[in-house]
Amino acid sequence: MPDLVWILLVLLALGTGSALGFLYRKNIIEQRICRSENYAKELLEDANRRAEEQKKETILAAKEEVLRLKGDLDKEINERRSEQQRSERRIAQREESLDKKLDNLSQREERLNKKAEDIGKRLQEAEELKDKQLSELERIASITVDEAKQIIIERVQKDAYHEAASMVREIEQKAKEEGDKKARNIIALAIQKCASDHVAESTVSVIDLPNDEMKGRLIGREGRNIRSLEAATGVDLIIDDTPEAIIISAFDPVRREIARIAIEKLMLDGRIHPARIEEMVAKAKKEVNNAIKEAGEQAIFETGQHNLHPELVKLLGRLKYRTSYGQNVLKHSIEVSHLAGVMAAELDADIQLAKRGGLLHDIGKAVDHELEGTHVSIGGDLARKFRENSGVVHCIMSHHNDIEPQTVEAVLVQAADAISAARPGARRESLENYIKRLTKLEEIADSFDGVDKSFAMQAGREVRIMVKPEDVNDEGARLMAKEIAKRIEKEMEYPGQVRVNVIRETRSVEYAK
Repeated sequence: MPDLVWILLVLLALGTGSALGFLYRKNIIEQRICRSENYAKELLEDANRRAEEQKKETILAAKEEVLRLKGDLDKEINERRSEQQRSERRIAQREESLDKKLDNLSQREERLNKKAEDIGKRLQEAEELKDKQLSELERIASITVDEAKQIIIERVQKDAYHEAASMVREIEQKAKEEGDKKARNIIALAIQKCASDHVAESTVSVIDLPNDEMKGRLIGREGRNIRSLEAATGVDLIIDDTPEAIIISAFDPVRREIARIAIEKLMLDGRIHPARIEEMVAKAKKEVNNAIKEAGEQAIFETGQHNLHPELVKLLGRLKYRTSYGQNVLKHSIEVSHLAGVMAAELDADIQLAKRGGLLHDIGKAVDHELEGTHVSIGGDLARKFRENSGVVHCIMSHHNDIEPQTVEAVLVQAADAISAARPGARRESLENYIKRLTKLEEIADSFDGVDKSFAMQAGREVRIMVKPEDVNDEGARLMAKEIAKRIEKEMEYPGQVRVNVIRETRSVEYAK
């Protein structure tokens, strides 16, 4: 029993303690909630107060901005009003000035009208007086005014015709004398400024040998080296009793130059045999081609003619190895260019056009042996092909009167060409005829099928023809020689006889690897 009591007391104490603890915690929580509510109210009141203050400040700033803008607007309005008033005053002043000017113009117009009326009256009086005087003159002279005018006109015309005819004769005579004199002076001046030495082209070249042993090595065993040289270059090598010298004979200066360079290279190299000869001839051809290009560029530099097509430059260089009646065509073209330029300067013509036309006037001679037609037509076609201007083409086409010259520059090129060709010693007719005969020999030989290359040699007394062995057999070679000889007899005139030498050679080449 007592234990039960104690248990109940304990339970009661625990219930009482729990109730008191619960009440205590509730009181504390209520106090905290109360404090939080008070703090929240304070925060809300403070926020409302600050919002009201900021609102008042914003309204005040807006009012101040409105007042400022209003002041600026009033100021701008006042300024514009002042400007408008000034403009109105200026306009009023201008209107007053215009009114005054109009008044002055009206007064001047009235004065001018009065003067015009006075002048009209005086003119009328003058006409009446003139009519009276004319009537009196007609009465005294017994002729009318029209008859008098006709008499005077006839007399004036007669005197004028007579004086004009006399003046025309004097002017024509004077112009002719002065023109002839000026033309002679211009030509003389051009010749003096462009005077140059003329050396007639030769058909032989002499090579000095270091010793007679070298001459034997060039000949080779049983003449095989010299035959290879002649076959490769198309020249005639003359080895006579002249010590330490060998003569290259050929009418074509290009072949002669190639042979000379090849022989000099062989002598320096020391190895002289047919294979080496062919190699050196090929190198010599390259050198001559380079020399042709350099000669064309030098001609352009000397005459001051730039922007020429590269192909025209090469064709100009080829003229270095072309002769016309013994005269070097490239030197002749340069001289014609200078002469035409000097005369154009004296006559105030186009100097560059005259010089360019003079430089290119014989360009057709560089390929006239390859193309059909005269060198004039070939040159004109080449100039058009490489886009030279029409003035230059006209100079080329008219320098031998194939067409009528239409420009001063074309006439000057024609005159310069005649001056350059007519100088004493500039040309030799016999050499040109000789070269034409040799060229004709080669043309006849080349016209046959199966011919590889042909060379006129021995001053035209021999033509040497290399045939393609695969196209022409031995019997065909003999037949070809007879047919070529017949053609030469029929188409050419020549002294003595011409030897036709047809060569057929078969080579077998293999390489050891």
